[in-house]
Amino acid sequence: MKRAIPLTLVLVGGLAAAATAPARPAPEPLPHPAAAPPAGQAPASALPAAPQVRIFNTVKTKLAEGRRVVGGTVSTPDPEVYCAMANAGFDFIWIEMQHSPITYAEAAQMIWACRDAPAIPFIRVPDATEGDIQKATDIGALGIIVPMVDDVAKIRNAVAFAHYPPMGKRSQGGGQYGAIWGRDYREAANENVMIVAMIESPAGVEIAEQIAAEPGVDVVFAASSDLGSFTGLRQGDDAYEALVTRIVDATLGAGLTLGGPLAWMSSREGYGFFQGPSATSLLRTGARIVLQEADPCFGVPAGVAPVEGEDPCQAP
Repeated sequence: MKRAIPLTLVLVGGLAAAATAPARPAPEPLPHPAAAPPAGQAPASALPAAPQVRIFNTVKTKLAEGRRVVGGTVSTPDPEVYCAMANAGFDFIWIEMQHSPITYAEAAQMIWACRDAPAIPFIRVPDATEGDIQKATDIGALGIIVPMVDDVAKIRNAVAFAHYPPMGKRSQGGGQYGAIWGRDYREAANENVMIVAMIESPAGVEIAEQIAAEPGVDVVFAASSDLGSFTGLRQGDDAYEALVTRIVDATLGAGLTLGGPLAWMSSREGYGFFQGPSATSLLRTGARIVLQEADPCFGVPAGVAPVEGEDPCQAP
């Protein structure tokens, strides 16, 4: 809760300040990873330098530097709300399309409205279909969050749909991605688009090692609420914790980033990618803070003294 307050305060003022936020600085290009040379071929040091690929997904660079990232959740199609969140200090915005009526046209307007905001747009797609992922990437999302991964084929297809050949089979067509991320988007996209695999059920836990070993997966996310919903278990139960531990071990063992709810940032080790509160939750919290600062008796039942021996809330 201590982390949420400053973010909330920025959100309350962000609706007015979003348009004047500073533009996202252009990151330095990173070297393209080079594959090991075949037998009999000269080592990489004796070959021409590998081409550099511009990395503009700051979430990827932060994670590579060992930093943790937090995303604010947006489930309403209001560009002003999106801009307030995108300029509030979050590393990325979790655009919620699995559990909201947001359309791709609305999501495109939101991303475009604050295309220079520092927070990177990630979309939790309704499903890992080719059409969903094609639209999400075409409108400028640099992160594809895949829900309900309970078979390897689902996440394997998601990786293929999100990446251009030769890594995948994403079709090259129209969209606002180039206007947002630059004319070299086609050449750099595969190194910037990230895939987040959500494990939400016991079936997903059973194949956690396979999910984490799948090429192209960047983050494996332990969905705390759904794990409880599918099993009837509560956090702290031995059986629940055994499920989470298996996800943790599989993810970290594969060298991937481990994701979870923001509440786990201070209570569990090994996590680096967090889903933060929703915009409506932060708006509600921010409103309460403003009212409490203006009136120390706000929310205090009549006749209850905030400080022992005093009752400033009692009417004279």
